[in-house]
Amino acid sequence: MSRRLARQVAFQTLFQIDLAQVDLETALRQRLEDVELDEENKAYVQTVVRGVMEQLTALDAQIAHVAKGWNVHRLGFVDRSILRLAIYEIVFMDEIPVRVAVNEAVELAKEFGDEESPKFVNGLLGTVVREGGFA
Repeated sequence: MSRRLARQVAFQTLFQIDLAQVDLETALRQRLEDVELDEENKAYVQTVVRGVMEQLTALDAQIAHVAKGWNVHRLGFVDRSILRLAIYEIVFMDEIPVRVAVNEAVELAKEFGDEESPKFVNGLLGTVVREGGFA
């Protein structure tokens, strides 16, 4: 199975944790039971979801920094989850090209967000990239 599907599963897991306040391990187990992924992509999902949750405070601070005038917790659950995932990939996962992380985040925003989500996500991630990661 593809990395795109694994990224979608990671996003959905983060969304579930944020929206439903499900604990990390329960959410991971549930999502990974619902979809067929090879071991490499399962490991990616686990790494990314755990990493985002470990770095949540720093990721949210970065989102707040680039989303001037927006409180992170007032962003929609979809956009917030996508941004957390993408910024984690950009900052902490050197093996993922920045361009790929941004493009995949925009694709997730197109599929799961509202009409403005792709432009919003792309703009914020562009700022993160220009500023070189964490502020």
